[in-house]
Amino acid sequence: MKKITTKKENPKRKKSHPWRLCSPGEHWVQTHSLKVPTSHKHPEGVTTTRHGHCAKNPTRKDQLYPDEIKEMAKINFPKVKEKPCPIDLGFKGKKKGDQYDDLIAGWTQYWNDIFEPSTPLDPNIIKALIGSESEFDPKVLANKKDINSARGLMQITNKTRKIFGDEKGELKDHYLTLTRDDLNDPNLNICAGVRWLFQKAKIASSLLGREATWEEAVAEFKGVRSTPKTETERIMKKYKNFLGALKKCEGN
Repeated sequence: MKKITTKKENPKRKKSHPWRLCSPGEHWVQTHSLKVPTSHKHPEGVTTTRHGHCAKNPTRKDQLYPDEIKEMAKINFPKVKEKPCPIDLGFKGKKKGDQYDDLIAGWTQYWNDIFEPSTPLDPNIIKALIGSESEFDPKVLANKKDINSARGLMQITNKTRKIFGDEKGELKDHYLTLTRDDLNDPNLNICAGVRWLFQKAKIASSLLGREATWEEAVAEFKGVRSTPKTETERIMKKYKNFLGALKKCEGN
């Protein structure tokens, strides 16, 4: 299996992806209504339109916010050429297995461009991972009695969501500012999930003392280190079956 090597970041070099709407340290604010305070000219106040613009992040560090994530996807993702295999993996109706292919392709390419792994992440891996995590149900909650449990297409926990935005925590760059409810949005969830898989690849590599493969990164994403062997085999088998089905259509 091919191993993953990611390019080391130069902390002094600020790099912005061409899809980004704003410079590092800024975020995009969509067009919205703005209430202007009362004045002598307008004693009852007035509502105006504030057009889309870039605003400074509170800490000036690089954070992706929902408005920019959504705008990036709308503008760029339909043009991405390397998409996952366009099959539904047996999921039809509301949980149609091919309805998120553009989002999968877009966020896979974006994070590949950002981290530049020696073996690029295959969008089929993300599609198989989604199938095995949520069966393409964007509103699924792992534990219905716990609103902080894993949720959405890639089953992101609220604890993980907080890690994305913590500039003094586990991540050292490329942060995401999301609310818990944002994780119900397929676009935002996949963006976060792929970012998290790259972090898990980094952790797996550190634990193994060598560069991890994407399969090993997926295993780390799924938390198999703390899972009994028989359960681990069941969890990974489901993922591998989906990936195998997707791989069959490559080159066709």
